Amino acid sequence: VPREQHSNYDPTKAAQKKQQADNDFELMEQACKLFQVALRKHPDHDQVIDYLKQRGLSGEIAKAWEIGFAPDEWQYLSDALATNPQRSQQCLDLKLTTENERGKRYDFFRGRLMFPIRDRRGRVIGFGGRVMQAEQSPKYLNSPETRIFHKGSELYGLHRARTLHRSLKRLVVVEGYMDVVALSQFEIDYAVASLGTATTPDHVQLMFRNTDEI
Repeated sequence: VPREQHSNYDPTKAAQKKQQADNDFELMEQACKLFQVALRKHPDHDQVIDYLKQRGLSGEIAKAWEIGFAPDEWQYLSDALATNPQRSQQCLDLKLTTENERGKRYDFFRGRLMFPIRDRRGRVIGFGGRVMQAEQSPKYLNSPETRIFHKGSELYGLHRARTLHRSLKRLVVVEGYMDVVALSQFEIDYAVASLGTATTPDHVQLMFRNTDEI
């Protein structure tokens, strides 16, 4: 079979791009674990545990979904991850941190319940953060688009549903992260949610590649 030759293909650049992606996924995994540590050990963790109990979520379900906590601090993640200029820029690129007009960098997520978003291969590509007080806004804050996160083509919960079911009979689309998690506690473990967007044609195609019934 003749193979098309791409004259602009550069194996060195391709290898560098793969290395960058691997580093990005590793950093996001570290952030995921730090949020989980905060849920267990941060001085403010009691209020988060109380909130989860009020919502009817068990500790087992919170652990299964890797739910975490972003403390209401300016540099909880930054202090742990942005340990040198290169890492600091990487945190900014992946929107783990943000920057004000004076160039001051600080954590993007603060004072929120954290839901890691995994792609279909199980890699952490972004986060969803939910407020715990009604007066806070916005209610949900998602990671902005980055070089590894494109929310219009990802579904929260799909990786876990695929892991639990070798053959998915159906998928049910719900509104948000908490709906997916709450349903799984009642053994409805085939729910997915779009990431703060309307359900797109890409979402539908992705679902129909995994099941026949939506």
